[in-house]
Amino acid sequence: MRILALDHGTVRIGVAVSDELGMIAQPLEFIPAQPFADFLQRLKIIVQEKQVVLILVGMPRNMDGSYGPAAEKVREFVQVLKDSLLIPIKTWDERLSSTAANRYLIEAGMRRDKRKAKVDQTAAAIFLQSYLDSGAANNLLA
Repeated sequence: MRILALDHGTVRIGVAVSDELGMIAQPLEFIPAQPFADFLQRLKIIVQEKQVVLILVGMPRNMDGSYGPAAEKVREFVQVLKDSLLIPIKTWDERLSSTAANRYLIEAGMRRDKRKAKVDQTAAAIFLQSYLDSGAANNLLA
């Protein structure tokens, strides 16, 4: 029973998954955001293969905690997912996850061209790990 995290973007959607115990987040892959039907088909396959019990979608927030235009796009994305999938979907604050992901990949010595392909899934893993560390998943996986 795993939790899947999605870092929504207009070009790529980063995907990360927890281990079965809900303790460790791992980057999985990115899925092209368009065409959306192909994204949704791939997402359904991952959900089934990984036995996902919850999808966590990163909610972009401004540094003052307010929501901007990107948050509205994520809300629309979440609603489409809820209409298309039968498992629970929640949002989680993703502030600075992409910045942290880039910093991590730079420190790991990854070249810029390779970082671009990895940053979205790494960002998803970062905010998924934040969710797991918060204890919020304990009720779900208990």
